[in-house]
Amino acid sequence: MNTIIKQVRRSLKESVDEKTKAGAQRFFKEKINFYGVKVPVVQKIGKRAFSQIKDLSKPEIFACCEELWQSGYIEESFIACNWSYSIHDRYEAKDFSVFEHWVETYLDNWASCDSLCNHSVGTLLEMYPKLVSKLKTWTRPGNRADNRWVRRSAAVSLIVPARKGLFQAEIFDIAGRLLHDEDDLVQKGYGWMLKAAADFDRDAVFEFVMKHKTTMPRTALRYAIEKMPPEMRKKAMEK
Repeated sequence: MNTIIKQVRRSLKESVDEKTKAGAQRFFKEKINFYGVKVPVVQKIGKRAFSQIKDLSKPEIFACCEELWQSGYIEESFIACNWSYSIHDRYEAKDFSVFEHWVETYLDNWASCDSLCNHSVGTLLEMYPKLVSKLKTWTRPGNRADNRWVRRSAAVSLIVPARKGLFQAEIFDIAGRLLHDEDDLVQKGYGWMLKAAADFDRDAVFEFVMKHKTTMPRTALRYAIEKMPPEMRKKAMEK
């Protein structure tokens, strides 16, 4: 396994694009560690390396992902996310604790957060619906919820399921718990979740927005209503 990780890192270093490296930081507020490799190239490197470990046990693959996460480099986090999702057919309910550990320990930017939660976490929730209640603990004040990425994860983990009409009650519960969050990236996260839910039930999302629009941060509100008809957007934005 160590040989594969070394190979991945060597390939990333050999694939640095100076233009990408020079401009990558502008997409983030926080300081990000990156090699400066274009995303399609990162995906290609990860896919090529995964072909050499795909027959390992799930714990061994998760261990490889853990080592990639530990580096702190965003490109390695993307490969870790892709690897963990590549074995989603082997997921068990107990794997939630692995993903929760990654959420709490390693997430430090929106891109890594969304990559992990949209795919691995969201898919696990669809496979084991009873796990969705655990997301509520990611929104509670104190400890883990002091981490903006944990709170954003509570919302973005439900984006793909939301588009399918799944977990509607939980989606509105999570949105309610995060409603007055002061962090704009959390606001964008739950606003995005509501926008996704509107793909399936626009009226329910509109009703939620109208009920809370006087106190709902405008950032979250704009995200939630982004794809609604002009007349609905106008009504939601009226003070």
